[in-house]
Amino acid sequence: MIVEIGHYALVLACALALVQAVAPIWGATRGDSALMAVARPLALTQFLFVAIAYAALTHAHLVSDFSVANVVENSHSAKPLIYKISGVWGNHEGSMLLWVLILSMCGAAVAALAARMPRDLYANALGVQGMIGAAFYLFILATSNPFARLANPPMEGADLNPILQDPGLAIHPPLLYLGYVGFSISFSFAAAALISGRIDANWARIVRPWTLAAWIFLTLGIAMGSYWAYYTLGWGGFWFWDPVENASLMPWLAGTALIHCASVMEKRDALKIWTIFLSILAFSLSLLGTFLVRSGVLTSVHAFASDPTRGVFILGILALAIGSALALFAWRASSLQGGGIFAPISREGALVLNNLLLTAACATVLVGTLYPLALEALTGEKISVGAPFFNLMMAPIAIPLFIAIPFGQQLAWKRGDLLAAAQRLLVAAIAALVAALIFFALHGGPAVPVALSALAIFVVVGAFADVAHRIAPRGFSSPNKWARAKGLPLSAWGTAIAHAGFGVSLLGIAATGWGVEKITTVKMGDVVTLGPYVVLVQDFSARNGPNYNETFARMQVRSAGAPVAEIEPSKRFYPARRMPRTEAGIATLGLGQVYVSLGEQGKDGGLDARFYWKPLVTLIWIGALIMAFGGLASVADRRLRIGVARRARNAPQGVPAE
Repeated sequence: MIVEIGHYALVLACALALVQAVAPIWGATRGDSALMAVARPLALTQFLFVAIAYAALTHAHLVSDFSVANVVENSHSAKPLIYKISGVWGNHEGSMLLWVLILSMCGAAVAALAARMPRDLYANALGVQGMIGAAFYLFILATSNPFARLANPPMEGADLNPILQDPGLAIHPPLLYLGYVGFSISFSFAAAALISGRIDANWARIVRPWTLAAWIFLTLGIAMGSYWAYYTLGWGGFWFWDPVENASLMPWLAGTALIHCASVMEKRDALKIWTIFLSILAFSLSLLGTFLVRSGVLTSVHAFASDPTRGVFILGILALAIGSALALFAWRASSLQGGGIFAPISREGALVLNNLLLTAACATVLVGTLYPLALEALTGEKISVGAPFFNLMMAPIAIPLFIAIPFGQQLAWKRGDLLAAAQRLLVAAIAALVAALIFFALHGGPAVPVALSALAIFVVVGAFADVAHRIAPRGFSSPNKWARAKGLPLSAWGTAIAHAGFGVSLLGIAATGWGVEKITTVKMGDVVTLGPYVVLVQDFSARNGPNYNETFARMQVRSAGAPVAEIEPSKRFYPARRMPRTEAGIATLGLGQVYVSLGEQGKDGGLDARFYWKPLVTLIWIGALIMAFGGLASVADRRLRIGVARRARNAPQGVPAE
């Protein structure tokens, strides 16, 4: 009965979304306050019904209700509780239900938190959210029903895919979806602004916090997915340029550009066309990622389904959403005025350069991802576009971008002084040079890691140069410095912290060039020298888990003859799925890691194994956390909350808030 209630709740949510897609927009067009007012209760009630549907499916997984096909295909009675919960979204049908849950939550958040904005913009935005929701509800109900019953239920389920039975995968998809779907709010506000003609600095101030929130979650989701692949797949890498990985990177790049564009539009009422276009692009790329993962055009450990019916349906949603938004953009773009004028050498100019480089990077990833698919569809020829292509193409884009980050922060609005900016970055340049000499003395060559590590230090130190200049301009005493530091807006601190996070991640990436890798067959008592450490293989053992059995090795990591860590890499086998899984053994020592991954066992009793020493590798993910914290500091800036309400409240009825 609970399952049927969940299914019925999803149908009701779909009906509400269809009404929400029409009534508020029609009311805004006719100036009907009553019709515009229904947007809020519709959005809130829709979220309630989707939450009921999601809770019903979760309950079926928790109690192992094997009369539900989704539970049979993705669960097992012996599976640990955390994976029964994460198993709800560890499949196509359940993950789509999570998608619409987050989509409805975003609509409800707009309805609950943004009611003081201009009514026509508010109504149109919720109307567009309703359209997106209705499309995905229909997709789930028509092709991906998570509540389908079985006439003859089995006694046991098939279990969840072993590589998804991991704490990282219990966290990664919700974070990623909060980012993907979060950009739907920027998309909806962009479409609403184009419909109502309300495109001004106040619009940018409204949109920016929502965009920042989506960007924060997407940053964390990508970082969590990268770390999961690093320690679960057993290959020891943090980024493979897999098409599904690229599908999450593209909206992140577009969203990063959008955040910077929105800040220019908010402060200078400029770059309106860029901002609206990037708002459309970020969510469009999120939809493209959904299509790639679920259409069956890709073969990947990250991909879900291969049903062509689903792919065609999602392609229809993709074409309709993107096509309609771009048509609306083309219709209204000619009426958008340029706004504030600025010199090429200015903070606005630096942000334009930033956007050009980010969109060029996004276009590069898009072409590299879609070209093999298009070539195979047109000619039947299969080619692989991997790391060599992306590394070669991205380097000329990424390096100027990292150099430009500190310079952009130093330039004034409207007209800047490049020489003065360079002088303020002298300390950062000296720090980079000293770092290069230290890294060269410690590791020697090759030259690329040394150069990239120096660039990373330049970005980290340079990120705080603007804050330091604003806190302590020449001639100020110490008490005044402290007062000015407390008086700086959180968005200034957030910008510096986020940019420093980029530099920290770059340092972690650069340090991979100094890593050590050894592939060998080991037996009990063997010793493997790995950079500054020695790994002693103590013994091999077997044990049983709740729904798997495994062979593992006990290893001791030593430094200067003294033990510093114990690790247990293993090979697991899941009988229900008849699938193996590698569990890497990792010892974090300082900011580096000793990493061991087991392979197959030979006839002589030895185990094939990969040994890695990865100096500073943890900085890759620490940098992502720092970036997200910087974004959070910017979202917390009270000006982004108070300014919106105050401007909207003071605007005359029917007149755009300036």
